[in-house]
Amino acid sequence: MSEPALERLARLIGIAPDYWDIWGGLHHTSDATRVALLKAMRVIAEESDAPAALKEREERPWRRGLPAVAVLREEAVPYRWEVSVAERHADWPHRWMLALETGEARAGEFRPAQLAAVGRREIDGTRYLRAAFEWRERLPLGYHRFTLEPAQAAAPVSMTLIISPGRCHVPPAIAAGARQWGAALQLYAVKSARNWGIGDFTDLRNGLDITGSAGAGTAGLNPLHALYPHNPEHCSPYSPSSRLFLNPLYLDVEAVPEFAECEAARNAVADARFQARLAALRGAGLVDYPGVAEAKLAVLAALHSHFREHHLAKRTPRGNAFLSFQRSGGAPLTRFALFHALQADFHAKDASIEGWPAWPEPYRDPAAPQVREYLAMNSERVEFHAWLQWLADEQLAACARRSRELGLAVGLYRDLAVSVDRAGADAWTWQELLAGRASIGAPPDDFNLHGQDWGLPPFIPERLTASAYAPFVWTLRANMRHAGALRVDHVMGLMRLYWVPPGAKPADGCYVHYPFHDLLGILALESQRNRCLVIGEDLGTVPDAVREALAPLGVLSCRLLLFEKERGGGFKPPAAYPAQALVAVTTHDLPTLKGYWLGHDLDLRARLGLFPSEEMQARFTAARAADRPQLLAALEREGLLPPGVTVEPASAPGMTAELALAVHAYLARTPASLMTVQMEDVFGELEQTNVPGTTTQHPNWRRKLALELEQWAADPRFAAFAAMLRRERAAGEEKPTADERR
Repeated sequence: MSEPALERLARLIGIAPDYWDIWGGLHHTSDATRVALLKAMRVIAEESDAPAALKEREERPWRRGLPAVAVLREEAVPYRWEVSVAERHADWPHRWMLALETGEARAGEFRPAQLAAVGRREIDGTRYLRAAFEWRERLPLGYHRFTLEPAQAAAPVSMTLIISPGRCHVPPAIAAGARQWGAALQLYAVKSARNWGIGDFTDLRNGLDITGSAGAGTAGLNPLHALYPHNPEHCSPYSPSSRLFLNPLYLDVEAVPEFAECEAARNAVADARFQARLAALRGAGLVDYPGVAEAKLAVLAALHSHFREHHLAKRTPRGNAFLSFQRSGGAPLTRFALFHALQADFHAKDASIEGWPAWPEPYRDPAAPQVREYLAMNSERVEFHAWLQWLADEQLAACARRSRELGLAVGLYRDLAVSVDRAGADAWTWQELLAGRASIGAPPDDFNLHGQDWGLPPFIPERLTASAYAPFVWTLRANMRHAGALRVDHVMGLMRLYWVPPGAKPADGCYVHYPFHDLLGILALESQRNRCLVIGEDLGTVPDAVREALAPLGVLSCRLLLFEKERGGGFKPPAAYPAQALVAVTTHDLPTLKGYWLGHDLDLRARLGLFPSEEMQARFTAARAADRPQLLAALEREGLLPPGVTVEPASAPGMTAELALAVHAYLARTPASLMTVQMEDVFGELEQTNVPGTTTQHPNWRRKLALELEQWAADPRFAAFAAMLRRERAAGEEKPTADERR
């Protein structure tokens, strides 16, 4: 029996027919889910459209002549891609042209009938030949353009040809076997005596001085993605307006060059009432995002006016530098700035408007005449948002330079969120490529029996391919900029994402597959070009094919101590960890070490109603009680138990500074190339950064570190951690500090 059209269409589009859950159960994708996702992808309007949609997609490669894109490995000579021509013209000469990224062009002719045939097919009375075109000369890495001019009068057809390297960039120190370490920072959480109530780029630079001088080789950051200036309460860095641009709230306003020039702005900031506001913002235990935004944006608006008058109007070198930044940012920067200017205007008129789907209909299309007219009439307001990006880029670049001056082997370690907010700038720009009403999520598991809906829109695989993966390329470039390493959140998404249909429960979702080989090739190419190490966040359910593909590419795996267990429940010994990995005790989505040890996270989940049953709560509580002696036993095997502590349950202490240090020393002994330490664990903090499954129930992405940055270097806990990490990560040969290197 032939496969029904709906199932064939879904499979062709990338919708998986089934998946295995973590308990070993097989889940089959229902027809209702297939129909809902095909509608979300705008492949069909009704289920009855499936046969016609299937026919069109099966015929499309034959009619088009060339694929939209081919991603080939540099060493895979001869390069091969398929061409399709009407068979009656197969013996006619066909002209081709290859435009290399460098500007060099080549051209020639071939007869399709003389190539190796791949297949033949008749469509509406026309027989087509598909043949393999081979290029036997090695091509340079990069993005090239291959154009085919058919022998008949048909229009030329072009293909983006991407030549990629076989591996991602690996910093020389790591390639040579050095084991690096660094601090994992939530930048907004950094408390200092000088910032305006939120960690900023100057705090980052100062933090690099402190940790780099202590021997660190990297500094890990939360996503720095642009959020919403008009709505600073929307503060999750994993639900950004744009992944191409930076959050201007991280600007150090007083470090902007125009601040030193603008007496009016300096006087406004020096005013006693303004200073009192800043003191209150600094002193708050949680980041007051609206207060920070109000203070910073008001002064930045005044500085922008000063900049326009004294630099842009006079075309000073600084004014010209901004104009150059605008030109290099091109259409993506203009559309981003346009989006935020429009959103601010519409929101000011109607506070219920949160994003482009709620805008007046003519403005929902970025190419609409009304949008162009708005830009012409409001160029200064649009320019303000582009100017903020220039400032943020300048300050982040200064941090990257400082990391190089300090000799950090890796440098800044940035984080790339898995997707964007469906109402934001990127979704407005790429709405035709996104399934705007579907959501990325996760199937049911032990932590979320009902599954998860993250509320983020996924790219439609066939449309992403048709764009030659342009959004993916731009996003990688933007986030590898000024970075020595990039963590790709939910790296399994390069192979498949779990889609939740519009309005459905997460358990009704299924996996949708992406062109994994192509995306990995682009990842390697951008990694090499930006000299950026890649870390794949591969926690959770990871298909074997993902790790099998990432390892030869040089991508580091993520391994967390809290999850690295043996079958009997014991913690894996340090030697069992892979060398090609980043290791950490915990992360922003998990309890702090102290919270884990005390079971505080379990109590918190119970209070927030996150356990679906009392039975599950009891099971997790019992498992945690078993973890504590297992961890102590692991420390004992390594000779790391603090004095007076034994593996007997009755002797288990609280999470003391000495015990926290021992746990991290255990992990530092692994052969893993990179290790990060959460500053919350260095300073013994209880509360975690984010509690998945909550929004307003918990102060996610708001909690500050208790200790001010200026006090870190003198803090005995920090000094003890730094000394231990230098010793253990150097395998007995203590790495000299920056002061000692001088």
